Amino acid sequence: MKLDANARYATSHEWVRKEGDLIVCGISDHAQAELSDVVYVELPEVGAKLAKGDNFGVIESVKAASDLYMAMGGEIVAANQDLVTSPEIVNQDPYGKAWMIKFKPSNLSEWDSLLSPQDYEKSIAGA
Repeated sequence: MKLDANARYATSHEWVRKEGDLIVCGISDHAQAELSDVVYVELPEVGAKLAKGDNFGVIESVKAASDLYMAMGGEIVAANQDLVTSPEIVNQDPYGKAWMIKFKPSNLSEWDSLLSPQDYEKSIAGA
């Protein structure tokens, strides 16, 4: 399992990474492996304002459908439309090309409540 050393993780398996004054979000390598072949991704509209824990989309695989949750609150400034037409990118590059949303955070202190890569790894090892 791969982890992004620069990211923080939610217990619901989303990762977030700071890029300038924006936060980039996707799902972890562990989550895409559990889902197996991703066949559908639904993402929010640009401009949507969501709170930490809000549902921002849906991901479906041949095995299951799962909601996607905001690891931090903020305003959506970009949604990766490549995933809508080519959802399999999520399985190929979960920390790179398969980023899902970019948002302007409403409360940067929420970053501190997220799991470090090491803590996330421990949380899924015990699952």
